[in-house]
Amino acid sequence: MPAVFVHGVPDTERVWAPLTSRLARRDVVCLSLPGFGRPVPEGFDGTKDAYVDWLLGELAALPPPIDLVAHDWGSLLAVRAVCVRPEIVRSWVGGAAPVDSEYEWHPTAQMWQTPGVGEALMEQITPDAMREGLVAAGVPDAYAAEAAGFVDARMKHCILTLYRSAVRVSAEWEGDLARITASGLVLWGDDDPYAPPRFGARLAERTGARFVSYPATSHWWQLQRPAEVAAELERFWAAL
Repeated sequence: MPAVFVHGVPDTERVWAPLTSRLARRDVVCLSLPGFGRPVPEGFDGTKDAYVDWLLGELAALPPPIDLVAHDWGSLLAVRAVCVRPEIVRSWVGGAAPVDSEYEWHPTAQMWQTPGVGEALMEQITPDAMREGLVAAGVPDAYAAEAAGFVDARMKHCILTLYRSAVRVSAEWEGDLARITASGLVLWGDDDPYAPPRFGARLAERTGARFVSYPATSHWWQLQRPAEVAAELERFWAAL
């Protein structure tokens, strides 16, 4: 019965270490998205739908039942996966990523989605600049320095392709939220600079999930509140 963790942008599977090290269960699988600290499969086009298909393939290769945990873009992909294949997991946990037609992408995402502008912005993203940006968003310095070292040309290309395929992702995917049947938990930081917690509360309401928000917490709740999130996950799984 694996617990499968899926990260977001611009992270790798290493973002989960402070959290998973606090879990009592040891059946943990941490996935890295193609292009994020790992190679891109041949023929992979890097769009949002390609990432969903990739995730579904990874989940199908694992023994059921699966407890899925995801953050940021990983959460978007996970929510879509359990819409498309409601039976593929026993439970899902997500957060820090709205699936809501009222949500507007944050300014950096809009720049990435603009041809020419996104490439120019990526040229300015050095490891030092990335580390400073992550720290400013609430990421602990030690992890920010490590994560910045993985932001290479391949990851930058994948980020641009992914975001440009997702200009209207909420409008395209929101209507299928009612297809989710697995038990859910939505986690959010009260001070998330990219999406206010009201979007998390609405995602939970629309999927029948429980909603938990953390005060004085930014976007990366698994790094800022690892002990509390681990305890919340254990309670959630124990009640299934």
